[in-house]
Amino acid sequence: MKSLELLVERIILSSRWILVVFYLGLVAALAVYAVSFLYKFLKVAKNVFVFDDAEMILAMLGLIDAALVASLILMVMIAGYENFVSRFDEAEKDVSFLGKLDAGSLKIKVASSIVAISSIHLLQVFLNVQQYTEGRLMWMTLMHLAFVVSAVLLGFLEQIMGKLKG
Repeated sequence: MKSLELLVERIILSSRWILVVFYLGLVAALAVYAVSFLYKFLKVAKNVFVFDDAEMILAMLGLIDAALVASLILMVMIAGYENFVSRFDEAEKDVSFLGKLDAGSLKIKVASSIVAISSIHLLQVFLNVQQYTEGRLMWMTLMHLAFVVSAVLLGFLEQIMGKLKG
């Protein structure tokens, strides 16, 4: 019976390596998104002397938004692998830019990134307000506020958990 238990535990622990498929998929998605970013950038560069100020700001916000999404993908890949699959060998210095990588702080970083992405998107919407109905503007604003409240609550809960641990 003890050997069966040991076998089950080994299978469960080994199953974490299945997550590597998801992280490699995210690497591929990031590469595709980089190509998309370059396409957007070339469109902006081509029209730099044609765009008025508002169009240029909207284009730059689109590029910033793409950079934030790419950063979010990278953060999830690195932190997820580090937390759930395996530690990076000899790369401690290379991932130190993410700071603490536990699951709680990862949730806060992801939530903060989502708030930043949502903020950029909402700013784009407000700069193009004539293209949206009042109802759509209200719902977009409420969704953004839900992201903000969620991020604040996650931060608050993480702070409480830190006090309980320490």
